[in-house]
Order: sequence, then C-alpha cells, then structure tokens
Amino acid sequence: MASIHKEISLASTPEAVWDVVRDIGAAHTRFAPGFVTDTTMDGPDRIVTFANGFVAREVIVDVDETARRLAYSARSERLAHHNASFQVIAEGEGSRLVWIADVLPQAAAETVGAMMREGIQAIAAAMNGRA
Repeated sequence: MASIHKEISLASTPEAVWDVVRDIGAAHTRFAPGFVTDTTMDGPDRIVTFANGFVAREVIVDVDETARRLAYSARSERLAHHNASFQVIAEGEGSRLVWIADVLPQAAAETVGAMMREGIQAIAAAMNGRA
C-alpha cells in the first residue's frame, strides 16, 4: 500500500481553515477551486469532479470537530483501496494542513500523488487568499 503525505503552512487561523475544510459540499468553490470543478452531495457521499475530468465518489467517514479532521474514502474502479484525511493544526499565528491518502494498488500512487500535488497548490492559493 502506498501512503502519500502532503502538508502546507497557511496564514489563516485554524478556525478559518477548518470552516472551509468541513464545508464538504463546497470543495469546488471554497476549498480547492480550479482543481475541483464541481461537488455534488448524494446522501452522505459527495461526488467530486476534478479539472482533469476525473470524477470520484467520496464516502465521508468522519467530520471530527474537536480534532479538526475530515476523513473520507474514494470509490473508483481504478482503486482497490483508498482512504484519506485532512487535518488542520495550529501553527504559530496560522495553521498547517495535513493531507494523507493510502491507496492500492501501489501503482496508483503516482497518479494520486500527482493529483494531490495539484490539489495542495489550489488549496494553498484559496486559503492564503483568505488570510
């Protein structure tokens, strides 16, 4: 199994960043605009459309208000396994966003990792623009 880690420091407070992360239906407008082009809720799941045309069904596993952590699992015919989380941590006067994804097959790590690199850049642009 591949485990992919991405982290960024953000100028926004942990409360401000968490307010955006926890808004699971607005990933395309608040969290990662440009990287995510549409988000639709389907019951407890969200359907996410990415700029590259890829569409994923994400099962929301947990929105932990105390730990400021969002856990989800993507369903795809290309992935045998996927689970991921975002966690917002206080860091100085700003915050740190930690994104971890575990995927199978191992070969999927290259594609998922590339998407996460693009995603973290879009998130940084959106979040630091709100500082």
